[in-house]
Parts: sequence; structure tokens; C-alpha cells
Amino acid sequence: MLINLPSETTPCVGRTAELAELRELLRGPGLVTVTGGAGMGKSRLALRGVRGSDWAGFDAVCWADLWPVRSDALLAASVAEALHLSDHTSRTLVEALCDWIGNRRVLLVLDSCEHLVAAARSLVADLLTVCSRLTVLVTSREALGMAGEAVLELGPLDPVTEGVALFAARATAAGRPLRDTTERLLATRLSSLLEGVPLALELAAGLLRHRTLQEAWELAQQRPEALGRREAGRRASRHDALRTAVGWSHELCRPAERLLWARLAVFPGSFDADLAALVCPGGPLTADTLREALSGLVRKSVVVLHDGRYRMLDSVRDYGRMWLDELGEGAAVAARHAAAMLATSRRANDGWLTAEQQHWYARMRDLYHDVCLATRHLIDAEDPAALELIGNTAFFWVCSGHLHEVAYYAQLALEVAPRDDPRRVRALWTLGLARILQSDHTTGRTHAQASLAEAFAAGDTEGVRQAAYLEGLASLLDGEPVAALSRADEALRAGVPAPRDATGPPTAPGSDAPRPKLTFGLLLCGLVRVFALTGAGRLEQARREAQEQRGVCVELREYWTRSYLDYQLALIALIEERHRAAAGHARDMLDAKQRIGDQFGIAMGLDLLATSWCAQQDPDRAVVAIAASDRFWSAVGLLRRGTPEVLPMCALTRARTRALLGSAAYEDQVRRAQSMAPDSLLHTVLGQQPTR
Repeated sequence: MLINLPSETTPCVGRTAELAELRELLRGPGLVTVTGGAGMGKSRLALRGVRGSDWAGFDAVCWADLWPVRSDALLAASVAEALHLSDHTSRTLVEALCDWIGNRRVLLVLDSCEHLVAAARSLVADLLTVCSRLTVLVTSREALGMAGEAVLELGPLDPVTEGVALFAARATAAGRPLRDTTERLLATRLSSLLEGVPLALELAAGLLRHRTLQEAWELAQQRPEALGRREAGRRASRHDALRTAVGWSHELCRPAERLLWARLAVFPGSFDADLAALVCPGGPLTADTLREALSGLVRKSVVVLHDGRYRMLDSVRDYGRMWLDELGEGAAVAARHAAAMLATSRRANDGWLTAEQQHWYARMRDLYHDVCLATRHLIDAEDPAALELIGNTAFFWVCSGHLHEVAYYAQLALEVAPRDDPRRVRALWTLGLARILQSDHTTGRTHAQASLAEAFAAGDTEGVRQAAYLEGLASLLDGEPVAALSRADEALRAGVPAPRDATGPPTAPGSDAPRPKLTFGLLLCGLVRVFALTGAGRLEQARREAQEQRGVCVELREYWTRSYLDYQLALIALIEERHRAAAGHARDMLDAKQRIGDQFGIAMGLDLLATSWCAQQDPDRAVVAIAASDRFWSAVGLLRRGTPEVLPMCALTRARTRALLGSAAYEDQVRRAQSMAPDSLLHTVLGQQPTR
């Protein structure tokens, strides 16, 4: 069972009746939408509703945070990420989602859809049409307006009962518990003033870190301009109540905290202190004052800190954006955010071939929404720096399953960039990489050749080598190892291999030429050469070169290339019937792939590990690896993929393992293994723990 739910940072108070109603609505397939105004606690109710053993009947329970998603075009990608689907096909993501869910009983939560209503309506309609057992839970300030939609409207808490209980709980968490009857009565009056709106009550309770309850009440009475600027004689609406609490928090912030609040609103999702320090300084916000202001916003409950990352709730962020526009800084801060992402991507690109590679894979995953926002900003401004940003990011994103986004942004960036911009070389390469990994080899080769031609014309040796790698990769996947070897050999010479239609042979120095400095392109071409040598049957030479290159990777503490060299060493060992050695190499590959989060590579490695265990007459371990392999191949949208010599080997392994165990035992163990979450299943495989 796949369960992907966020952690609960604070306990849920009240909502007993609504919780029971929600759980009842979720028992059947279809669409359930929890609606309500800002700050009503829709997300918290949804999270509480889907937690617990009540949902053990679902094959998967998945949560998609949509509040950081700023574009309709990224909705399906965010849902795919929630489902742990890293689609490596050329079909649309909606088709991939429908296929992944299929006839399984899945509970999918789409949290915070109000800014994506039309796109969410279209996506949910497609999913429910194809997936008959799917249950979708949406939280939004408005319903999607679909036939058959069950709507649970969430109102405020009863101010006298649940409202006071929530305020008291949050006041205790702030270190200022209600001490006596007088304070409880005052809390009741404050709860009534705030209309029982949960977020308003939580923000008010957070202020008790700096004020007594009496001072807070007096402020509320004396500063009506901080309480929503209501017209005289008009009773506060629920929206006013929330605006009251947010404005109240803003009123109590120091000037530096207010400025930081406004600038932090540029972030689409959560952020860390390093990112804030990159984007938000300037004027009174120096490095020191920024840190102090950020700590102050946390103490005032304007910013929530959890597991080392900060987040602003939607209503608080909206208020910050309003002030950012009032200050006239909106465009400048957005540009600074894009510049920070570009600078970060350069550091990541420079750090790929170093001991920092693992760090940068994790970092670029964390910055996914920020890079999307920054790339879109640059594209909308027709700034060719978008070419560089997506080019620097691509090799990190493809391992994280963001192939569709890589292709989407690369295509848009190329459309607005000048034809003579040298950064087009890497962007064309990026688009070619995405298409080849999506199994569209023809289109991928076309982009690779375009990248090669532009790089060759510019004398860009590294760009040419990277393009040659793409052509070699496509040849390998098409079962043409000799062609891949030829192209890799051209690229590995110190000279520059020419495009296919260029006149004259490529330049090449004599055999005594100095060995060029190791670069990204050289490493990739060397890897293609090892794969091609194996495919051509030159195993001894392939093994020797793989071991030499692996030694370099170990010295550099580089994992991506090393993992694929381990894959080749495992494959060579299997062909030579050195099955114990093959298992060791496969496990090394899986360890490296775990470090960088590459599901596609994990699927490939599991196939070889299953084959080696089966060959060692260990069907109990082999069947768990087979089940894990199937799970991870499903997560990348493919039945199985790899170089041609691997596929018959996988089929034979499955047949032999089934024969060794018997069909009934084989199916039972596969079923039991696949009921585990992917991470737990992989841990079981690597721990060599059979499931029976």
C-alpha cells in the first residue's frame, strides 16, 4: 500500500461531525470536495479524514500539495509526483496517470485547488472517466462544479465551544495557557470577535508569545484599523475576521519583519533560510537583520517552521503579496528570485562532477517549484537566461522523474530565445535528452543533431561531446552498439566530431596528444563506450574500461556515472556467469541510485539483482527483487526497458523463479511484496530479507 501524506504539525481540534461525514463520503469512488473560505481548516480536516486504519482497503493513498503550483500546465505533473509516477513515455501525463491508477482502488487528495479550478475540473473528469475505483478528495474555496460531486462545506467553529478550545490549545502551545475563568471568558469574547475562524484564532493565539491576553483584547478594541477596516455599524464577515487576525499580526511586526513578510511571499512553496538570504536582502534587510526578522516572523506564527523548512499559509502569503505590490517591489523581487535560481543552477551544474553531486540532486528536488516559477518568469520576459536555467537543471530533474517538465520548459525557452544565442546548444540537448528518455528516439535524435550542428559551428567542444552522447544513447537503446561506439570514439578524441552532414573528416591529434581534462561530456561519452563494448560482445575490454572509469568516479565521489558503470559490471558478470559478483555490482548500483533518487535506474538495477539471485538458486530473494522491479517499472510508466541484451535475461529469470517456487507460491510472494510501500520494498531487497 502506497501512503503519501504530509505530517500533522498541530493536532486537530473539534470538527467531530464534519470528520465523520467526510469519512463516510470517502467510502465510495467519485469526487468529494471540501469547500470553505480562507482559513477554515479545509486541509487539516482532509488530512485528519484520510489518516488511520479506516483506509486500509485502498491500494494507495496519495496527497498532492497544489498550493505551490502556479500554472495549470504543471497540475498533472504535481499529481504524478504525489503518485510517485516518474513517467518515461511520450504519452501525455494525463494518459500516464490514468494508466497508473487503472482499476486500482486509490484515494487521491488534491489540496488547495482554488487557483486551479478549471484545470482541476478537467483533470478529475478524465481520471474518474477512466478509473472506476478512484476516489478524489479536493479542498478548495469553491466546488469544482462537476456532476456527481459531493460537497462538504466547512464553516467556522462554534466560537463558544470549539473556537475557544482551539484558541486554548494554541495558546498553550505558545507557552501562555489560559489560567482562569476570567481568561476563558476573555478568550470566548475574542473567539466571537473572530467569528470562530480557525486560522484567525491560531494567529491570535500566536500573538500571546508577545502580549498578554488582556493586552491582545485591548488592542483589538482600540485599533479597529487593524481589524479589517470595517465600515461603522457593519458586523464582521468571516473574511473580515481572518483579515483582522492577519492584519493584527502585521501591525505587531517590526518594520524589518513586515518587509521580509512581503518579500517572502514570492516563494511558491516552502523555503529554507539559505534561499531567503539569497532572494530577500536589500535596504534595511542585511544578512543579520534578515535572520532576526525571519526568527521574529516564526515567533509571531506568520511563518511556520517544520523540519528545517519554512512555509507561509496561503492567506498570510496573499497578504504579503498585497504589501509587496503596495511597496512597488513585486517585479524586482520576482526578478531577484529568478536570478537566485539561475545562480543556484550554475552552482549545481558546476558541482555535478564533484563530491557535492548527491547534495545537488537533493537540493534541486527541493527547489522544483522555485525553478518552475523562475523559468516561467524568464520565458515570459523573453529572457534567454531561461535556456541556461533549464539546461543546468535538466540532468537533475530527469532523475527525479520530471521529464515532461524538462521538455515543456526547454521547448518554450527555445521558442523565445534568439537564434544566435550560444545557450541554445544546451537547451536543444536538454530537449533531445527528454525525448529519448521518453522513448521518442526519432525526435530525440533530431534535437541531438541540431545541438551538435550549433555546437560544431560555434567550436563548442564540450557541447559537441554532449550531443554525441545523446546520439550514442539513442543508438544503444535501438540495439545499434557499433554505431554508438563509433560516435563515442569520435567524441572522445581531443578533436571535435563533425555533424553528419559536415564536409571533411573530424580533426584528430596524434596518439601522443595529452589526455583532455575530465568533463561532463567526456564522462558521458566514456559511459556510452562501455555500454557499446558490452553490446558488441567485447566483454573483457568493456570490463577493464568500466573498472577504470569507476575508479575515477569513486575518487570524485560521483554517483550517477558510477551507478551505470556498476550496472555494466553486473551485466558483464551475468553474461560470464559470475553470479555472486553480479549481485555485488547490482547492489552497489542500487545504493548509488538511492542516493540521487533515480527510480528509473533503480528499476534497471533490480532486474539484474533478481537475475543474479535466481542464477544462485535463491528464488525467495529473487521473487522479492522481481516484485520490486515491477513496482519501480510501473512508477516510470514502462513494462521494462534497457539495452536489448537485458530484456531476454529478465524474461528468463521470471520463468525460472516461478518454476523454482511453483506458480502459487510465486504469485503469493509477488502479491505480498507489492503491498509494501516502494521505499520499504527496496529496503527489504537490499537487506536481503525474504517476505515469507
